[in-house]
Order: sequence, then structure tokens, then C-alpha cells
Amino acid sequence: MTNKLKITFLLGIFMMVFSSHMMNAQLKQGDLVDGIAAVIGDEIVLESDVNEQMNYAKQQGASDTDKCEFLENLISNKLLVYEAKKDTLIENRSAAIKEQANAKYRQLLSQFPDEKTMLAAYKFRNAYEMKNAIEKIDTDQYYGQAKYQRVTDKADVTPNEVTDFYNMYKMQLPQVKDEVTLAQIMMYPKLTEAHKQDLINRLKKIKQDILGGESFESQARIYSEDEGSASNGGLYKNINKGQMVKPFEAAALNLQENEISDPVESDFGYHIIQLVKKSGKVYDARHILLKATPTEDEIKTAKAKLDSIRGLVLNGKMTFKDAAFKFSDDKRTKFNAGVIPGGDGSDKIERESIPGTISYELAGLNKGDITTAFEDEDNRRKVVKIIRMDDVIPSHQITLETDFSRIKQMALNKKKNEMVEKFVNSKLPTTFISIDGRYDNCKFKSNWKKESIKK
Repeated sequence: MTNKLKITFLLGIFMMVFSSHMMNAQLKQGDLVDGIAAVIGDEIVLESDVNEQMNYAKQQGASDTDKCEFLENLISNKLLVYEAKKDTLIENRSAAIKEQANAKYRQLLSQFPDEKTMLAAYKFRNAYEMKNAIEKIDTDQYYGQAKYQRVTDKADVTPNEVTDFYNMYKMQLPQVKDEVTLAQIMMYPKLTEAHKQDLINRLKKIKQDILGGESFESQARIYSEDEGSASNGGLYKNINKGQMVKPFEAAALNLQENEISDPVESDFGYHIIQLVKKSGKVYDARHILLKATPTEDEIKTAKAKLDSIRGLVLNGKMTFKDAAFKFSDDKRTKFNAGVIPGGDGSDKIERESIPGTISYELAGLNKGDITTAFEDEDNRRKVVKIIRMDDVIPSHQITLETDFSRIKQMALNKKKNEMVEKFVNSKLPTTFISIDGRYDNCKFKSNWKKESIKK
């Protein structure tokens, strides 16, 4: 595909990959350790950022790895970030992003035996440095995406524009791989009353121990099943109102500072919550979570219920759409006849991208067939599902007749990128931009090398 058709703006390539640190360990004498490749306002692009993007693209099979082009995309992204931070209509989420970075750090830490091992694996010298790196990635991602959405908010394409786009680029459009469309009914296995009461009683005992002198922090580290906060004594800081699930927030905000709630049920399980402090719409809270992890018998009961629903559908007593609406616990699909969206926002899913568990269940099924109930995971929670094979689409060349919605999205992405490019160019005269001399021979599409910065 030519450069003209690189319609995916490189806004989303902010990976949790700290390759710049790993690269340093492989440097030879005389190599450049790192340096500033470009400055955009008060934002910077490091040489390692450019190399990281190139390496990522190569891993994804890209054949065109022009360093100048990668730098230009990074500069464009940084200009969006710079403008977003000045945009009063974009919420400043610095505090929330910082806490999110801390939560990601704790989540990563839970995958290693200790902090020293994790830091060594990611080539960071200390926790502060690693948390800062995570925070920087999340900050750029948030502000870049927010500004991109603001600039492209009113973008749309007409049917004629879709047709024109197809006619112009049809010889360059990729071949579609084997695809399917799937619909599902998903259930969270229901806990028995005895199981629920056991979790509640355990939390009541922990609360009594805290009131009797144990610290909330130590009990959270021992008992909490929330990987994101247990190692930090159950603490979440700078929680914005509306950020947590409703039962958690309602309980937390009804407490006095340092007061501990009775057990509270949410989608994740059962909690006891301590309000640490509250200031306006922001608060700090600790919690201890016991997950609502179903037993084998509870899973078996849920499977039996789903299989009976499957029978109703196969016997024509209920449509799959009505069954999904009535019985599915998946809020993302139950209002859309259970249809599972693909990665590009359409209802088509590449066969090779389907997770192994589901792929195994679909083996041998034809259009209209429904799996028997099987166990799976959704957001780290055990679930049971039945899935219907709504359609099977063999590999083919993209055409307007078979892939109009996909071509429309491509045309819309192209228009959005043109809008962003126009916005970026409009900001060039008033934005300080400096590019390192190593890139003097680059031929950029935009006038980044303004005469004004060379004086």
C-alpha cells in the first residue's frame, strides 16, 4: 500500500514496551545512547522514541521503515498533545493519570516475585523512573487522543465519497482474510446464597480485626484479591466521582473519613471500603476485595441454564436476539442481538484473531450453528457462553458490494487524517519547533523546518 493510503494516523502506537531501556544494554562503544530528536513547544521526541516506533513496525511486518516518516508522525502526535494541554475544553486528568500509572505499576509487579526482578526485566533503575515512564505514555495517549477526537469530531463521508475512495484505491486495498460474524449470550455464574454469605462473613471478620487494632493496610495486603491495589494496602488515590462502579462509589462517599463500610456487593465481588479523605469530587479510599469466583457446581448450573436457552432457540421458541436481550450479562452485546464487534468496529472478525478457547468451540460449525455452553473468561472473571456462527466469509478481495462499511471506515479515516494534517499545518507558524541536525536531509510533508527556528 502506498504512502498516500497510510490512513491509520499513528496516534495509537503508545506501547507498554520499554525498549529504549533494553536497547541501552545492547549499545556498542561509540553508539548514541539517546538524545532529543525534536522539540515541539514544550514537548520532546527522543531518538529512542523514533527507534522504538520503527522496531514495533518491523515486528508487525512493515516493509517501509523510513526513519524520517516515523519522526514526522511522532512530531505530529506531540503537536496534538501540546495543543491538547492548552485546550480548556479538554479535561486535565493529570492526577487520575498518575494514579492510573501507579495502578499499572502494581499490576505489573504482581506478575513478578519481587520489585527488584521486575525493574531488572524492564531495565529501570528504580520504581520512580518506571512509574514516570508509564505516566508519560498514558499522558501522551490521553491528550493525543482527546485532541484528535476534537479536531475530527464532525468528520463524515457521503456514499459518493465512499465510492470515489474505492475507485481511487481499489488496486491497493488489501485482501480480506477468512472472517466470521458471531453472536453470543454470556452469563456470570450465580453464586449460591451460602457462598455469598461466606464471603460476607469473611469480610465482617476482617473488619472486626481492623476495629480491634489491625491496620487496614496490612489486612488488604494479606486478604484483598484486587491485584491493582492489594500491594499498596488497598489504596486508590485521587478517584474522580464516576470513576468507580456505582455500588463502590455510593458506599465510599456515604462514609466519614477513616470510617469502614459493611460488606458491599459489586460486579467484581464483595468489598469493605475505608474512606481516607474527600475533597470536592475527588477522594481517596482503601478497600479489601473478595472476588465472586464461582465454584465448579455454580459453573455447571450456569451451563445447564444456557444449554436450555440454546434449546429454545434451536426449537424456534425464541430468537437468538430475544434470548441475548433477556438473558445475556454482556452489556456490550445484549442490546445488539448478541453480535460481537470486530477489531475495526464492524461485525466481521478474522478467524485467526479469535482466542483459542472460542476457536476450539467453533471448530466444525457452519452458518447458523450454536455451540453448547462452555466456560471462558471475561475481564478476568469466569463466565459461561454460547456462541452462534452468524456468517462465514471466505478470503476475498475487497469490493463495494461485500465490504461497503469497511470501505466507508477507510474513507472516513482518510478524511480525519487530512483534517488533522490541516490542523497541524495551521499551528506551525505559531509553534516553536526544533529538529536535530541528524534529520537535515529528511523531506517532510509538512514544513517542520521553519526558517524562524534556525535563526
